[in-house]
Amino acid sequence: MIRSFTILVSALALAACATAPAAKPQSSASSAPRAPLPWTTDPYPSTYHAYPGVPTLVTNVTILDGEGGRIEGGSVLFADGRIVAVGKSLSAPTGATVIDGTGKWVTPGVIDIHSHLGDYPSPQVQANSDGNEATSPTTPEVWAEHSVWPQDPGFSRALANGGVTTLQILPGSANLMGGRSVVLKNVYARTAQGMKFPGAMYGLKMACGENPKRVYGSKGREPSTRMGNIAVDRMTWAKAAEYRRRWDKYERDGGELPDRDIAMDTLAGVLDGKILVQNHCYRADEMQNVIDMSNEFGYHVSAFHHAVEAYKIADILKQNGICAAVWADWYGFKMESYDGIAENLALLQNAGTCAMIHSDDQNGIQRLNQEVAKARAAGRRMGIDIPDEIAVQWMTLNPAKALHIDDRTGSLKPGKMADVVLWNGYPFSVYTRPQMVWVDGALLYDSNDPKKRPVSDFELGQPGEGDVK
Repeated sequence: MIRSFTILVSALALAACATAPAAKPQSSASSAPRAPLPWTTDPYPSTYHAYPGVPTLVTNVTILDGEGGRIEGGSVLFADGRIVAVGKSLSAPTGATVIDGTGKWVTPGVIDIHSHLGDYPSPQVQANSDGNEATSPTTPEVWAEHSVWPQDPGFSRALANGGVTTLQILPGSANLMGGRSVVLKNVYARTAQGMKFPGAMYGLKMACGENPKRVYGSKGREPSTRMGNIAVDRMTWAKAAEYRRRWDKYERDGGELPDRDIAMDTLAGVLDGKILVQNHCYRADEMQNVIDMSNEFGYHVSAFHHAVEAYKIADILKQNGICAAVWADWYGFKMESYDGIAENLALLQNAGTCAMIHSDDQNGIQRLNQEVAKARAAGRRMGIDIPDEIAVQWMTLNPAKALHIDDRTGSLKPGKMADVVLWNGYPFSVYTRPQMVWVDGALLYDSNDPKKRPVSDFELGQPGEGDVK
């Protein structure tokens, strides 16, 4: 009996082994090396190298550090391309250059989040008009850096007249999705890659409102209305979501390599949080539509640009962590800009919204400090008094935040890049201009030294060579 039971148990065990699923062999596809997600790679990496500098101590100046601090009779010390110390009674290390700035002011380098320099360079002729690929309502496949002409004289004008040390170059706004933006250090270089801000995230330039519907409606194409704008955007985002899903599946399971789509690479990068959305938009209602669309597809808008009606939804922008990049007083030049007000920037600041000044103009970029002054004056007239320490952030730290480079630049914080401007007077005066400008600790402009006035190759040998006007 015992023997029979033992045989029965053994038989059952053998049967169980026979019917149990065999261990799944590891597929060669799942173990094979896989191509990286295409939107995480950069085939055009930065080749930027800082110009050589020397340890420098600027003393006896009024400092607006960009972090909300103000120091009277202060000093800034920088070396090896970095801010070393900011305070009073700093000692210069051996061999350092010491600059007595009595009566002058120091701020971080100015940052313009919205520029087309290099893509719409001077001279403004059709041969140089390379900022808009206006052949389709959505062109996320194009990259602004591939149009940037480093010899554009506008770069040196922005440095010398405006103290601009960093700027984002965007495609134009004819398209709903105009392509990738690029962040540049404002230095002379032979190539756009030599100007690229190391490690800065790409942006996706988007536009809503009149421009896309006018450009493509006039061609008898969709979109021709605002509802068409959103519809085309949504259809394109749906394609991008499916593209990303296929690549995510490949990364997870291996198998056949998905087909590559350069346009969808950019949009998948946005959906994956690797590329920032910089959205041209004027009206409050349209900004809300874009916010709803971003929630539908799971991406985030870093900043609305121009945003003349941002003051109407300052609380919504703050709630959603979206910045507003605005002008001081440009409005009324088309219907969607009709309801702009000069108090826009002050109202946004008063509501606690991330806000900043921007240019969108080759001349305006040379006087962003004056644009800040105008916006402050408008706020003051309505009872909102923005102190110097906060106003300076509109052209330094806040654009750095919207570009996600505030850990590296935008303020005079020890360890950050030594992007520094010495102004020859109160920086928010129409009579003031930069006296010296350093980029990563290298003195690239000195108003008192003709050899430190940058001139592009294009200008060499032309009448007025070396003049910065």
